[in-house]
Amino acid sequence: MTSNLFTLIFLISIFIYITILLWLNIRQNKAIVQSFDKVPSEFRKEITLKDHQKANEYTQAKLKLNNFEVIFSTTILLLWTLGGGLDYLDNIWQKQTNNILYAGVGFIVSLIMLGSLINLPFSVYQTFVLEQKFGFNQTNMKTFITDLLKSTLLVLVISLPLTYAILYLMGVMGEYWWFYVWLVLIVFSILIFWLYPAYIAPIFNQFKPLDNIKLKTKINNLLERTGFKSDGIFVMDGSKRTSHANAYFTGIGKNKRIVFFDTLIKGMNDNEVQTILAHEVGHCHHQHVIKHMISSFITSLLGLVLLSYLINQNWFFHGLGISHPSNHSALVLFTLTIPIFSFFIAPINNYLSRKHEFEADIFAAKHTNVNDLVSSLVKLYRDNATILEPDYLYSYFHDSHPSASIRINQIKTFK
Repeated sequence: MTSNLFTLIFLISIFIYITILLWLNIRQNKAIVQSFDKVPSEFRKEITLKDHQKANEYTQAKLKLNNFEVIFSTTILLLWTLGGGLDYLDNIWQKQTNNILYAGVGFIVSLIMLGSLINLPFSVYQTFVLEQKFGFNQTNMKTFITDLLKSTLLVLVISLPLTYAILYLMGVMGEYWWFYVWLVLIVFSILIFWLYPAYIAPIFNQFKPLDNIKLKTKINNLLERTGFKSDGIFVMDGSKRTSHANAYFTGIGKNKRIVFFDTLIKGMNDNEVQTILAHEVGHCHHQHVIKHMISSFITSLLGLVLLSYLINQNWFFHGLGISHPSNHSALVLFTLTIPIFSFFIAPINNYLSRKHEFEADIFAAKHTNVNDLVSSLVKLYRDNATILEPDYLYSYFHDSHPSASIRINQIKTFK
């Protein structure tokens, strides 16, 4: 394959990528317009027309922003690759040192920092304009800047040694370097997943043990019935940044935690909170976290094997604007361009994720009151301004959770 042919394939793939994403956004907006003045019949008792229309307007605002993000990010990708941006940045680092390993680390880490800087205006707009407009933003500028500095430092602390290790192995381990890099990524992922609940997350938020005695007693009874053991049930100060409500399960081994946003605790009664906990325990019971990790490990292995082929192909580099092939430029090119060629896999990943959500819902329905489970989910949809009936094709590509109507009907069917 010649470099010119690969460049043409890349450009065609980008055109298809943009066209499909924008087309899906148009479909989603059309679905919103069609249902704008009518609450789905199964939700009319719990969700007012005003709440329904707020969710629709909120989603439309996010779609408009996403349209711009898709075009902007693709333009930046073209400037980095065919526009010569990566080649220019690589040459700068090559002139700074004769050590190719140090130059590669500097090249990748500086690219990460530049990417964060380029995305900063979107984060500012998302937080202080879009979220503010719909009443969700609780972040002040001081907290926003503090979070930015913390996350930047954390990225540097993590990315510097990891990048060095990967590039070192790529340079010294010969033909099968990809296998050793894969092992490093596995160890790194497990380590981060283990460290996150107790050491990384507290850098940004405060986590306090649940202090509602009545609710805690119900939760302990539920955990005993289901045989679940964790490092504790914690309440996070989510209201410090947003009024959105959420809950999540994180960690592995003995370092497992179930975390509730304080906004969720305030908006639910004890029985509803218990059903949400049961849902999160259902994920653990079905080993969804482990299954997801195994899936990601397999995907990363396949990606590294593919990269081990591409790294020896001059057309791969020259076709994407790199004049002097290297391990670090191959790694960056692959990371930047693989989403363009693989976005069609998203529906498969989302299908599996939605399947896991159904399984967790059924587990919760078995161990708690079904009506409380339905009530808690409806409150989450209402309070988070989630549209109830998204376009089905848009949902296939973008939604890791089932749509509200499908999910609620599934739970009622189980009942």
